[in-house]
Amino acid sequence: MELKGSVAIVTGGASGLGEATVISLLSGGSRVAILDVDTERGETAASNLGTDVIFCHTDVTNADSVENAIGKTTKSFGTVHLVINCAGVGTPMKVIGKEGPISIEKFNQVVQVNLIGTMNVIRLAAVQMVKNDANSDGERGVVINTASIAAFEGQIGQAAYASSKAGVVGMTLPIAREFADYGIRVVTIVPGIFQTPMMDGLPEKAKVALSQMMPFPKRLGKPSEFAMLVRQIIENTMLNGAAIRLDAALRMSAK
Repeated sequence: MELKGSVAIVTGGASGLGEATVISLLSGGSRVAILDVDTERGETAASNLGTDVIFCHTDVTNADSVENAIGKTTKSFGTVHLVINCAGVGTPMKVIGKEGPISIEKFNQVVQVNLIGTMNVIRLAAVQMVKNDANSDGERGVVINTASIAAFEGQIGQAAYASSKAGVVGMTLPIAREFADYGIRVVTIVPGIFQTPMMDGLPEKAKVALSQMMPFPKRLGKPSEFAMLVRQIIENTMLNGAAIRLDAALRMSAK
């Protein structure tokens, strides 16, 4: 699918991987809706990035909130061609911690945002996508989800996060097969450790240690490199139903 003239929704687009994706898509000629719960960052980003971007305060776990965001997007830009799901949380917690068993409410919150939220956006945006005119390949849209290598090598304390991201990987192929009849592709990016706001809060010593874990290159991933893969997926129609690791060959240890 061509970036130029397309309309994209980016969840979690006010910071980190999502923000880098928004900037990259805009540079390619797309119009973009930032969907995020962080109103201050979202509105600031939208005001700084020009007339081809809007901000929609959105809770991805809430159907009405997502529907309102999609409605605002279509009202502003006419339709939706691209959905990039970057919204997520990564609260660490052991199943049996110092204060007893894991809070099932906290576990559920992680699953709700990372897995249910991803599905919520896909299902509601796809209803709009199927209305699009098909291009010469019969393509009407592209969905790109964000998982994590924790889906395959979850560490101690990542039971909630790893299971939610494994769910995102697991639903990629079934949805891609279903959406094939509509000309909508579905691909999941599986990032390793990236330089995001979550990492910014770590001490410098911890950042160096994480960098040394990377086989090559020996550094954390750049959000711009994630955004680069997003663009490549959009533009390469043969990429469909896949979960693509973006991790510098990192395989996580137990701790």
